Amino acid sequence: MTVRRRAKNSCSNFMPLKIGRWLALATVIVVLDQLTKFAAASSLTYGVPVAITPGFNLTLLYNTGAAFSLFDDQPGWQRWFFSSVAVVVSVGIVFWLRALDARQLWAPMALVLILGGAVGNLIDRIVLGYVVDFIQLYYKTWYWPAFNVADSAISIGALMLIVRGTTYEPGGAPEQNEAEGG
Repeated sequence: MTVRRRAKNSCSNFMPLKIGRWLALATVIVVLDQLTKFAAASSLTYGVPVAITPGFNLTLLYNTGAAFSLFDDQPGWQRWFFSSVAVVVSVGIVFWLRALDARQLWAPMALVLILGGAVGNLIDRIVLGYVVDFIQLYYKTWYWPAFNVADSAISIGALMLIVRGTTYEPGGAPEQNEAEGG
């Protein structure tokens, strides 16, 4: 009796995603993030807001913690912990991208936004020991925590993944497509 091995993706018309162009887009995000951080660090004074429009300042700040400066007051363990998390997440995203169907657009776009943002902030953590933040939004006396291009990319990518979970995308997971009649 012979046993047939099941294909990696049980959908018979699966077309593997060519991740080169997606990794190139992640690289563009990293470069844009690093260039804007360099410009902010070169032209702004730490902690001094520069008003751009009502509700929007450029303010150079350093974040040794996580999102929204969580754990910012800790003695230093967070630098290597969050760096390790970024490496694991980045490797996981590359493997996830390799498992996607070439007809998908939404999922790889979301993943490369997260990947580019994670690598952008990882570079800061490793090289500087903190993440450079400079975009500050506010309304009257309410201030959103300062952030950067990498944080924006991560947030948009995560939101896209959440939205994707509720929508159909051609070439998506076979069980999702079958449930939708595809």
